[in-house]
Amino acid sequence: MEALISTLAIWALPVLLAITLHEAAHGYVARHFGDPTAAMAGRITLNPLKHIDPVGTVLVPVGILALSTLMGVGSILFGWARPVPVDFSRLRRPKADMLWVAAAGPFMNFVMALAWGLVFKLALLLPTTGYTLPMLKMADAGMHINAILMILNLLPLPPLDGGRMAVSLLPHRWAVRFARLEPYGLPILLVLLFLGVLGAILLPLIALFRYFLAVLFGF
Repeated sequence: MEALISTLAIWALPVLLAITLHEAAHGYVARHFGDPTAAMAGRITLNPLKHIDPVGTVLVPVGILALSTLMGVGSILFGWARPVPVDFSRLRRPKADMLWVAAAGPFMNFVMALAWGLVFKLALLLPTTGYTLPMLKMADAGMHINAILMILNLLPLPPLDGGRMAVSLLPHRWAVRFARLEPYGLPILLVLLFLGVLGAILLPLIALFRYFLAVLFGF
């Protein structure tokens, strides 16, 4: 039980920031390109309470962490926040601007991964104290969860951000057909997860990104 509490304490802040700021970024970029829907709903904010989904932000990540800790096995940690409302028809150039709105979430995760990498490096450089190890573990968790969410969301499958980016880039006729996959995106993702296909795709890419961070910051 102590190991579980320690794990939850280390991962809570990185997971919360990774999920909620991802969504806030979508709303901010949507407003920039002409859609005020998220702003009017009060969703362009760093207040995590505005973005928390009880299942996706709390229950799913906590459940995965608990099972991984208690069973001593690794797992792909992921979750989601309440989707920021975006009315793509209100964007100045709906199809083209959809690309930037969708890309904002993964880009925010990239920025946060860099920020946690910097925290990790600082923890290594500063004099060792009782806070050094917890800081290293939290920074490592921050890099990891943001790597997962960035790469997962870049998969070209609606309603993931990568799927919407693909819709934006495809010719209109193909974009319309591809967008019809959106209602089936989550079930497809879950099937791939349980079959182990999702892990086979994501884990090498996550490891490569973690290596990039290690080289960048020199740790």
